[in-house]
Amino acid sequence: MAERSYLGVGIALGVGIGTALGIAMDNLALGIGVGIAIGLALGVAIDAGQRRKGGDGSGSDSGANASSDGGRDREANDESDGGSDGGGGD
Repeated sequence: MAERSYLGVGIALGVGIGTALGIAMDNLALGIGVGIAIGLALGVAIDAGQRRKGGDGSGSDSGANASSDGGRDREANDESDGGSDGGGGD
């Protein structure tokens, strides 16, 4: 299943909030611009949070982020590789 994006939702909410702010400030163009910027930031933040959790919001695991440790598990186990730790060699 395709990964869901909250970017459009954030922009739509931001435009609504920006329109209200623009009317309140008597500067609709500025309010909409600020609303788009806020909505864009919120959408990107929500998308990043979803990726960090390893889910796409659909409830199915696509396997793209099967390991939720971000690769740290591999680094933690590197001590037992018999490298330059001075042990086990002739």
